[in-house]
Amino acid sequence: MELLPRSPAEFGSARYWDRFFRQRGQRPFEWYGAFPELCPVLHKYVRPRDKVLVVGCGNSELSEQMYDVGMCQDIVNIDVSDAAVRQMRERSASSRPRMSYLLMDMLHMDFPDAHFQVVLDKGTLDALLTDEEEATLAKVDQMFAEISRVLQVGGRYLCVSLAQAHVLKKAVEYFSQEGWVVRVHQVASSGDKQQFVLPVFVYVMTKFRKVPGSAAQILEICPEEQDRPMRMESAERLVAAVKDRQHYALLCSQISKTPCREQVSLDLCDRESGKPRYTLHVVDSPSVKPSRDNHFAIFIIPQGRETEWLFGTEEGRRQLAASAGFGRLLTVALHREQLYEGMAAIQAELSGKVMELAPPGLPARQQVPFLSVGGDIGVRAVRHRGSSPLSGDFVVEDVKGDGTCYFRRLIFLQNRNVVQSEARLLAPTPLPGQKKRKKDKKKPSPTEAPGAIDKSYLCCEHHKAMVAGLCLLGGPGALPGELAVLVVGLGGGSLPLFVHDYFSQARVAVVEIDPSMLEVATRWFGFSQGDRMQVHVSDGLDYVAKLAAEAPAQYDAIMFDVDSKDLTVGMSCPPPAFVEKAFLQKVKTILKPEGVFVLNLVCRDPRLKESVLAALRAVFPLLYARRIHGELNEILLCQAGPAGRRGPAELGARARALEGALRQPGRPWDSSYALADMLQAVLIL
Repeated sequence: MELLPRSPAEFGSARYWDRFFRQRGQRPFEWYGAFPELCPVLHKYVRPRDKVLVVGCGNSELSEQMYDVGMCQDIVNIDVSDAAVRQMRERSASSRPRMSYLLMDMLHMDFPDAHFQVVLDKGTLDALLTDEEEATLAKVDQMFAEISRVLQVGGRYLCVSLAQAHVLKKAVEYFSQEGWVVRVHQVASSGDKQQFVLPVFVYVMTKFRKVPGSAAQILEICPEEQDRPMRMESAERLVAAVKDRQHYALLCSQISKTPCREQVSLDLCDRESGKPRYTLHVVDSPSVKPSRDNHFAIFIIPQGRETEWLFGTEEGRRQLAASAGFGRLLTVALHREQLYEGMAAIQAELSGKVMELAPPGLPARQQVPFLSVGGDIGVRAVRHRGSSPLSGDFVVEDVKGDGTCYFRRLIFLQNRNVVQSEARLLAPTPLPGQKKRKKDKKKPSPTEAPGAIDKSYLCCEHHKAMVAGLCLLGGPGALPGELAVLVVGLGGGSLPLFVHDYFSQARVAVVEIDPSMLEVATRWFGFSQGDRMQVHVSDGLDYVAKLAAEAPAQYDAIMFDVDSKDLTVGMSCPPPAFVEKAFLQKVKTILKPEGVFVLNLVCRDPRLKESVLAALRAVFPLLYARRIHGELNEILLCQAGPAGRRGPAELGARARALEGALRQPGRPWDSSYALADMLQAVLIL
């Protein structure tokens, strides 16, 4: 028996539907959305005394079920199929006297104006709007016009739909332009795996009189996990929000059936603001042998630690999942714009949602553990928010690391998963809104974060490697004497501060294009200028070019630690113009013959990286590379003369000698910082 139409156009043909219902017989046909699923939404908008019109009723049981449970009984059903209408009359004639079935085309209805309080459409619009051809759109306009005509002011048009983008967009644009209030409900799934994978939606269009000259539109969405509607600013945004829900449903369906070969990432948004609240990564570990208790776990990443290698990279999360010993680990990152009341509150908020991402084979009623580091959600306090025409929006925040360590970070929000600058903090100070601790308490509480900058410690591994590279200067066992150092890129200022403080005869010039960063470094990261430290607010390209023309061979060391604002390029540090051969020649011009050029390179594009290395080799014959474990950063140490080539062993010895010279009595030094370790894995390119 062939029930499928030969073309989409047949969905609008009375002949096709007559054939369909004759061949199908008495069995009810439900497009989607069973009555128990639709009932909570229908109850909100259908009152017992309403006069209801069901368009394109077919032989669905929906009207009968609404009648039988007493939701409403004054129901008129219409359809273009004579076979369907006769079947339904026979089924309801004796048991449902107030309900009627009429053979009628919804495009040309015989009812008087404003005759109904509710028009109900289950799948009819979807069946009619199969394409966006002119003839199809004209039929839909006629359908909407007729529905508008027979509805009273204040009446509701309820459309049950799979919400294909073109269908939803057409309905939203038509009725919102007529001044109607448009609200989209997602229907809660029954969990029946035989139903459609895509979620079902109900468009609720409430008729209001159109106010001439008014451009205001009321567009709302009600996701299934909440009753309170969320306002959307445009039809495009409403369609996009529905599309997000559909993608999520497809994702849940896919990963509930088969393991994930690649890590899956998605955001869960805040109910009030619509902004991301949680970022989830689904990580499967094929190497873990399944048992009853190791199918699935949720790992809450403490606030402020989402950028660490273990949590912020695919490889790190894969290692985390394997070490945790679960077949599927769901990592959860907490967003800085959101407030969280604690682990228990997060668990209660996420419990229902995360189970939709459970792996195949999870035993029924299985307890799924929530894991974290140290059992808490960490501490994050935003100290400052700012915006710059050059850097965009940024924040300065204090976060808690391992144990009792606290760190201050500079984050550019356009690339929020990258720490731009970081410093370790000392002396406890209360977080905003918290009372000061009593003097007799020795350990900082979770509501406090230290405030003073520990200038003796370089938090960033690539900064440690950059400083270690200065062992290429001077003799093998001596601290370099008077040094002239140029640092391009200020950030929080920790790198130039360390060079200034530990190389007591160094003169440091810093070039920073963004004046906002100088203010941030000074106010929040303990940076200051003086006789041996000067900041030049300028474009690094222009500054180096000017020096090359006016004052060649004046720097012992030049350090580039400057990020790219263009996130479309496969290299986030430095901007491509800083590693072009012509510009590198200018860098070489202002570098002394025995000087060292230190470059922080972050490049994801292999071809682009190879072109950068080729340009560096063409200008600097001696090139060392130090990759930073767990990061994309690679530190390149460049010198003009190949005669000074040294192997890793000699570099290590020189680094140990430099460290010994820097570790002077009375000067703080972090014991975990070993310069020689920074150069152990150095490669000669």
